[in-house]
Formats: sequence, structure tokens, C-alpha cells
Amino acid sequence: MTTAIDAQTVLVTGAGRGLGAAIATAFAREGAQVIINYRNSRTAAEALADRLGDRTVALQADVTDADAVARMVDIATTRFGPITTVVHNALADFSFNGDAREDLTTLGPAHIMAQHDTAVLGALHVVQATIPAMKTAGFGRIVTIGTNLFQNPVVPYHAYIMSKGSLLGLTRSFGRELGGFGITVNMVSGGLLRQTDASSATPEAVFDLIAQSTALGSVTTPAEVADAVLFFASPWSRAVTGQNLIVDGGLVNG
Repeated sequence: MTTAIDAQTVLVTGAGRGLGAAIATAFAREGAQVIINYRNSRTAAEALADRLGDRTVALQADVTDADAVARMVDIATTRFGPITTVVHNALADFSFNGDAREDLTTLGPAHIMAQHDTAVLGALHVVQATIPAMKTAGFGRIVTIGTNLFQNPVVPYHAYIMSKGSLLGLTRSFGRELGGFGITVNMVSGGLLRQTDASSATPEAVFDLIAQSTALGSVTTPAEVADAVLFFASPWSRAVTGQNLIVDGGLVNG
């Protein structure tokens, strides 16, 4: 079974701003119903929902809280019907500032768990809340957001990279378990994006260096990553699961 994007109901976590907002915008542009999840960015999320129209809604939930996620999914289902598609983009508070990062002398369990809980446990909670309806329908699309720092930790953001590595493992193992139900699970991994709140502290010289290092000669934008996410939700990817697509202008190879 395949379902066109304009017939899907899409939950995007961490969608109040940055990459998540770009992903929500891309799905709305293609005619999907979109749930804009946010944790703290209420004003931005509600403003985005207003701009995108009445086929979108902004709903608050901290993805590290399974009960809050379940309530959000119940509200969304009452409003729009069963969720068919999940994009897990939520990111714990983080700044891509190499000078301020934790190195091995300052890295502690709290840094690691903050990233892990949002990336990995958040994905678990969202998937557990949405797969019953997907299984019933015999169709589902789950997309996680990773990073090209797996391949090229040019700046060793240790806790962030560890959490995204675990999320890639989850993506592949969930893909194996859910494939028989018509549910695909894939990852899209961007590089440093120009520009999101998380990359606002990145010096311009770093953006310039990355642009010079890519095959396309530019820094990838949130809108470009969002379009790649659409591929994994589209009928064109119906035979693809457990994969990690790197979208960084050709900076690194898979």
C-alpha cells in the first residue's frame, strides 16, 4: 500500500522553529495535514500553524514524557484522524558552538542523557503512540533526523553525536520489526544548516569553510533537508527502509 503525501497526517516533533518548522512547511505545501509539536516554542509554533492554514495544528508535548506524547496523539487523532507519518526532529537544548562545547574533561552523564532522552527515548515514545494506527492501516512512514557528524566529526560534539548514533540504531532496528506492517523507518542526516537557532552561534567563517568543502559549493538549508524528508514519506520510497540519507551538499560520503 502507498499513500500520497496529500492524503497523509503528519506529526513533526520539535517543529516550532528551525528545521522542524521547515519540514512542517514542506508537508503543508504538499497538502498533508500537519501536527506541529513543540515543547517550549508555543508562540512560534502557533504562528506557524496560523500561516500554514487550517489543515495544521500546534500541540505541546515534551517527547521525553510518554504520557504527554500519548495525550498529544489522542488530541491530534480527534482533530485529523489517525497519524500516518512521523518525523522525529526534536532536539534537546543545544548550540553548535565549538568553543563552548563539552570536551572529554568536562563531559558528564547529564550532558549525554539530555541528548539521549530527547533523541532516542523521544523517538520511542512517539513511535509507540502512533504505530497502532499505522498497523491497522497497513501503512506508515517514520523519519528520524540524524547528522553527518557520524561520518565526519569535524567538531566532536560528543553527547550530540552519541545520541544521534543511537537514533540511527533505533531507525534500523525499528525498520526491521515494522516492515511487515507496511511501515518504513528511515533517517535523513543533514550537516550544519544555514541557519537555525542551534547553528546561530556558529561563526560565519565556519559556514564559509563548509561551503568550500562541499561538492555543491554551498551550505545546506533547512528547506533542502525538508525536501529530502518528503522523499521518505512519498510513494517513491516505498521499497526503502532502515536507510540513512545524508543531505549535506556532498560534504561526506555515506
